[in-house]
Amino acid sequence: MSDRVYIFDTTLRDGEQSPGATMNLEEKVSLARQLEALGVDIIEAGFPAASQGDFEAVQAIAASVKDIQVAALCRALTKDIDRGWEAIKNAAHPRIHTFLATSEIHMAHKLRKTREEVLVMAEAAVKHAVSLCPNVEFSAEDASRSDWEFLAKVCERVIRAGAKTVNIPDTVGYAQPFEFGELIAYLLRNVPNAGDAVFSVHCHNDLGLAVANSLSAIRAGARQAEVTLCGIGERAGNASLEELVMALHTRHELYKVDCGVKTQQLYPSCRRLSQIIGQPIPPYKAIVGPNAFAHESGIHQDGVLKNPLTYEIMTPESVGRKGTDMVIGKHSGSHAIKAKLIELGYQLNEQQLGVVFGAVKELADKKERVFDEDVEALVLEMVYRRRDKYRLKDMSVFSGTGGVPPHAAMVMEILDGEEVADFKRATSFGEGPVDALFRCIGKIVGYNPSLDRFQINAVTGGTDAQATVTVRIGHNGKMSVGRGTNEDILVASAMAFINALNRLEKMREENEECPTL
Repeated sequence: MSDRVYIFDTTLRDGEQSPGATMNLEEKVSLARQLEALGVDIIEAGFPAASQGDFEAVQAIAASVKDIQVAALCRALTKDIDRGWEAIKNAAHPRIHTFLATSEIHMAHKLRKTREEVLVMAEAAVKHAVSLCPNVEFSAEDASRSDWEFLAKVCERVIRAGAKTVNIPDTVGYAQPFEFGELIAYLLRNVPNAGDAVFSVHCHNDLGLAVANSLSAIRAGARQAEVTLCGIGERAGNASLEELVMALHTRHELYKVDCGVKTQQLYPSCRRLSQIIGQPIPPYKAIVGPNAFAHESGIHQDGVLKNPLTYEIMTPESVGRKGTDMVIGKHSGSHAIKAKLIELGYQLNEQQLGVVFGAVKELADKKERVFDEDVEALVLEMVYRRRDKYRLKDMSVFSGTGGVPPHAAMVMEILDGEEVADFKRATSFGEGPVDALFRCIGKIVGYNPSLDRFQINAVTGGTDAQATVTVRIGHNGKMSVGRGTNEDILVASAMAFINALNRLEKMREENEECPTL
């Protein structure tokens, strides 16, 4: 039995059938090249008979990759197989993948054919495909709900007809891991010519078991797994490529098989898919989700800081991530906050650390996540406190639906050293009242920082609720977070913007006066 598992990626075919995951030709080619860099063995490029667009995309993918096989999916029909071959015939390593249902419910209600008719049809399809391309795969659709004895006959017949790969799909995600593994073992024992083909599995995730079923099949002897990036696909999706590969990699002593995937390309590949289809990777997605290597609990953070293996069974770098993310929040301990401060370049004594730790915990009770800029701002405020340079004294804002655009007028107090230098005034128009306010502030301070985040939250319920506005601004490579709370949203917005400007100013002064930080 081979110790190599072939990875068959169907992101471009089954994955693209997922609602909202449609890709154009250029995007498919781009992702195909990334899959080649990832090191998968086979790409299922599409279903050429489905449309002219699918045909052209498969043809373009076949021409764009050189080191991996390119498969075209075809129904067990001569016209489909001919169309599929036309699309991939110029590929460096073409494969025809034809399929036919074998379960009683599919044969009776979808195909309306008898078992014998299905046997004949499957054999004829494979023979025709082999006459065009020696590399042929046959899939028994809905295999997991098929009669095992009949399924074994189908496998024997298509292998004898020339199929080099026989795929056993769990088309509707019905199987359980123990029974799916038993099915693969049964077929390997009872198909007389099983040794002449690679047995493959293609599992769907309707019960959340696609990866578990695939792994069970591999333990039983399957040597090809059909998967998609991030598990996208029909209904609840397919077996996730990155989850299956990292399970094989992390528990190698259990499975004792290898694959050719370059694990460091897993995260870049999933990120590329996310960018192409415009769907973010879910936070709790295993292996590649934003939270996969994030720790907020103080106990976990302390353990990871002492030895990452305490809470991480794989390294972030092994899947192409930059590193562990120590999330600073209300559950964080002093060790994590101290490590974050060192990472940001601050060496504080125990007394200073205690002050910052208390301030961070207090802030974390008020907001979902404390960013690096928040921590830096607290250090500057709590340890190297200075009086704010900018203060809001008065403001008025006009907004309406008439012909006069929104505009704002403002008075600010500007501190020069320890003395008040002046009250400065400005007016400005804007696209809206907040934009007018921020432009007005920019005129007074003499520059316009970029606005990277603007968020409003109600502190309490009701129309009289106080609003907390959070902004994140940037200038000259430095980022700053500011907050303001007021029953008037516009006042809170101005306060937040000025708060962020003061923090930027303190960072600038700190860099000039405290170069060791």
